[in-house]
Amino acid sequence: MLKPLEGKTVVVTGSSKTTTVLYEIQKLGGEPVLYPLIETAEIIEDDQHKLELARNFDWLIFTSQNAVDAFSKKLKRHQLNPSDFSGKIAAVGSKTAQLLKENHFDVSFIPTVFSADVFINEFPQLVGEHPSCLFLRGSKAKDTLKKGLPFELTEWTIYDTHENLSTIDSFIQLIQTKEQPIIIFASPSAVDVFAKYIAPIVGWGKASYASIGHITAARIEHYGAHVTYKPTKYTMLAVLEEIRKREENKHDRT
Repeated sequence: MLKPLEGKTVVVTGSSKTTTVLYEIQKLGGEPVLYPLIETAEIIEDDQHKLELARNFDWLIFTSQNAVDAFSKKLKRHQLNPSDFSGKIAAVGSKTAQLLKENHFDVSFIPTVFSADVFINEFPQLVGEHPSCLFLRGSKAKDTLKKGLPFELTEWTIYDTHENLSTIDSFIQLIQTKEQPIIIFASPSAVDVFAKYIAPIVGWGKASYASIGHITAARIEHYGAHVTYKPTKYTMLAVLEEIRKREENKHDRT
C-alpha cells in the first residue's frame, strides 16, 4: 500500500530540536531533510544579577523552546533550581510548555492558540491589572507582548538568533533536483533567510510551503508565495498531519 508521503521530499528548516518530526516523515514514506536556516546561541551577560531579579517577578513568560534552553543553562551555571523562583510560568506553545516541565517548572498558563497576539488578549484576563512580568526573549522576538499587554513588561534577551548559511548551497541543489519538495517553516526569521539567499536563485514556484502559525504564513505570503499547508494548531506535528491528510486525498483522487 502506498504511504501518504511516498516519493515526497520534506525539508524542515527549524533547529535540531525538530528531530522527532524527521522520524515521523520517514514513517509516512517521505524523505526528511533538515536544513536549519537559523541558529541560536545563549547570551551571557550580567546573569547573576538578572537571575536574582528574576526570582521576584510574579510571572516568567516563555514563547520558545530556545528561551527555555538558555534560561535552564543559566540556572545550572549559577546552581539555582526552579523552586528558587517565586513567580508562576506562562508558555506559548505545547513544546515550550513540555520543555519547561522537563526542566521541573510548573506551567500555569498557555494561550488557546500558540501565538503571541492571542497571548496578549487572554493573559491579562488571568493576571489582573498590575502583575510584574518578565519576558525571557530572543534577539529577534517581535514587540507584540511589549506593545500589546496593558501593563509594564520587563524583558531579558537571553539568546541570539542569527542566519545559518552552512546548508544554503545544498538547499538550492535540492530544490533544483527534487520534484516539488515540501518546505516547512516554523518562524518568520527562517522565511527571511530563504527569501534572501535561496529564492533569488530558484524562485518560489518549485516547492510547496507549510507554516507553523499565521505570522509565519503571512511572512511567506509577503514574498508572493502560496502557503499550501497551514494547520489551525501551531505545532510541527500538526503541520505534518495536515501534509499527510492533503497528500492522502491526492492519492485517493488518482
